[in-house]
Amino acid sequence: MQEIPFVLAKTPAASSLVDKFQEVEFSGIYSNYGPKNTQFEAALQSRLFGSQGCCLTVCNATIGLMTAMKQAARKRPRTSPSPRYALMPAFTFAAAAHAALWAGFTPLFCDIDAGSWGACPQSERRLIAKYGSDIDLIVPYATFGNNIDLDHYERLHRETGAGIVVDAAASLGAIDERGRGFGTGFRHPVVYSMHATKTFGVGEGGVIYCADPDTIATLRIMGNFGFGEPRCATMPGLNSKMTEMTAVVALECLKTINDVSDKREMLADAYRRSLISEFKLQSRTGRRTAYQFMPLLLPKWVSRDAVRASLSAQGIGTGAYFSPHLMQQPYFRAQCEADDLTVTDDVGARILSLPLWTDMTTSIVERVVTALHQCVLSNPADQRAA
Repeated sequence: MQEIPFVLAKTPAASSLVDKFQEVEFSGIYSNYGPKNTQFEAALQSRLFGSQGCCLTVCNATIGLMTAMKQAARKRPRTSPSPRYALMPAFTFAAAAHAALWAGFTPLFCDIDAGSWGACPQSERRLIAKYGSDIDLIVPYATFGNNIDLDHYERLHRETGAGIVVDAAASLGAIDERGRGFGTGFRHPVVYSMHATKTFGVGEGGVIYCADPDTIATLRIMGNFGFGEPRCATMPGLNSKMTEMTAVVALECLKTINDVSDKREMLADAYRRSLISEFKLQSRTGRRTAYQFMPLLLPKWVSRDAVRASLSAQGIGTGAYFSPHLMQQPYFRAQCEADDLTVTDDVGARILSLPLWTDMTTSIVERVVTALHQCVLSNPADQRAA
């Protein structure tokens, strides 16, 4: 086991929740939007979203994306022969593209912005101009828990009629420029993950937030097999329900989400102070990012494989999210379409993800940074000058 792992999940100790688990057992209700689930949805709405809008739990964020995409997409006749595209960045996790394909859409990849690593507005508009009303969905990604401009996507919705679903997988704990939880007040579905590796980690689970209660009510029906009436399907459906046991863990995590997010922000700031002079870092927006790890771009003359191998030999785990990007992955390359991806190619080739987890200390950050600097400086001078 690595001395400094890349990701170290920290979920509440099961031993501390025995009484709560027994409450579920005694109730005999284990799923189907039970009392613990209802309590968590209300508490999350209050604590992170200022009591605005509504929250809906899901068993995982991928299922949440599938359901939200199906609900939000541009409505068209069932007999329409036109292709159905979901516009999204190529620099994101595979779950977004898989969800679009499962929901019946073809992912259409745009390039990313060189600073924020989120979807590039110019690339989005090129694709909108080219594909027009064949784009049924626009699916921006809040890259690495960073806040994105949701007003921009409201404008695109009004201009194009395409549905909007925000992939905010890592964003629970992020705070926007107004001091609100990221997504607050947005009238289109925003999907968050609660996977164990996230800032808000319960093991497996997710949440859909939307300022429109009718949208959440529809998604709740869809997530229960489309049963708009007892045991009677009235709309597309699947099973997206989160268990009561998971809701118990989520309620416990909610107690510490701000402390955890602040701690991770402090660690990220320590990284930034030490890395800013030599490495390209993601430009931040909003008041707080929900950090899952610390991403950076290596100089073009540095071998990422060599750096990762050297750090691993020193007991330091790393990642390379997202490399290869989606259009470089065989399954998606055969199924999807894309704009010019020059920036995505460059960022994907140089991205390195450093450890950042809740129980880290600034001394561990210093050790990682020192080791990284040594790796970079060990590259031959002629390569650095190239």
